[in-house]
Amino acid sequence: MTSAAWLTIGLFLLTYLGMAAGGVRGLRIDRSWIACCAAVLLLVSGALSMEDAAHHLDPGALLLLLALMLISAQFDFSGVYAWLNRYLTEHAERPAVLLLGVVLLGGLLSAVLVNDIVAFALTPLLCRSLHLRGLEPRPFLLALALSCNAGSAASLIGNPQNILIGQAGALDFWGYVAVAGPPAVAAMAIVYAVIWLQWRHRWGEARPLAADDTPVEHIYGAHSYLKPLLASLALLALFATALPRELSALLIAVLVMVSRRVDSRDYVNKVDWNLLLLFVGLFLVSGAALQLPHATWLAEHGLLPQGVISLATSSLLASNLIGNVPFVVLLLGLMPELSHSVLIGLAVMSTLAGNLLLIGSVVNLIVAEGAKRQGVRLGFVDYARSGVPVTLLSMTVAGLWLALGGWLPW
Repeated sequence: MTSAAWLTIGLFLLTYLGMAAGGVRGLRIDRSWIACCAAVLLLVSGALSMEDAAHHLDPGALLLLLALMLISAQFDFSGVYAWLNRYLTEHAERPAVLLLGVVLLGGLLSAVLVNDIVAFALTPLLCRSLHLRGLEPRPFLLALALSCNAGSAASLIGNPQNILIGQAGALDFWGYVAVAGPPAVAAMAIVYAVIWLQWRHRWGEARPLAADDTPVEHIYGAHSYLKPLLASLALLALFATALPRELSALLIAVLVMVSRRVDSRDYVNKVDWNLLLLFVGLFLVSGAALQLPHATWLAEHGLLPQGVISLATSSLLASNLIGNVPFVVLLLGLMPELSHSVLIGLAVMSTLAGNLLLIGSVVNLIVAEGAKRQGVRLGFVDYARSGVPVTLLSMTVAGLWLALGGWLPW
């Protein structure tokens, strides 16, 4: 092989080792930097041309993710997250009801918005409210992380890997919801049941709110909640039309950003550019590697997942080793002609597999880091104690649903 081919293989392996490690020991760099650095080295060395780089990128997936981030920012600016969180904590005297509310809130919002953004917005609010009421925050934070992953499996805009799968396979939005919705709802029920069983005697009793602790109404008033609600309904309605999803989302995002109260730059500041850079880097590095001779050896020998069991197994291993987004990017590159039924199975299984361990999903890390900034430690063992049974049970239910319903071969 040429030196360019060896360089491509080396950078590809280093990139995915970096995905598994989560960074480089001793350096303050993350997965996004690793992927983008490798992509830049490929471009500078000539191992990857600008023309090939443009071919490897998926502009539809990138634009859809960007637009959804802008739309979700409106929920924050309008005080929707704060209002929902306040409503939940008013029921803190009944922790079991509060737990149910957290599961429903995290799961349902993550089906409509990108789950990373939902977790980022709700984690600090939930921590402060639980501290105020004197409850143990860990079970509710676990419920938030696990339900955000579980609920996001229900739609093609719930998380980054589903966005990519939906765009790559041109999957019908509402058709996917009809298939993936039931196992996602079952996974949310499993999240509630597991955490309730594990924590029902350990989450404490809520102390009453003092008069000074009562949250103040949002400054813009109740009418401000209409804008994000109408935007979400309009977006879902457009997804039922022939207009491409990325254009539908961009149209709603542009309209949402027209505001008398919020500067447009404030919307832009809410975008998770780090996640977009991770996508770009992985597109380029994986695309360059898959152009090499014999890159499709695994697919040619039937060693890539096709049925329920193989999809579940590979998703569990890869999602908790390199992450579900890198896994999906790589698999779609190796198997560009996947059937719609296999793509649906990949979306559901790779999402639910992210609940196994703390490192399995970006959402889990967002909740853990957000809790840490609020003085709450959500450790690896704490997470695994709930995540392992939730994942194994929810993936079993999802596998039976997909296989017995005929949407996937065994």
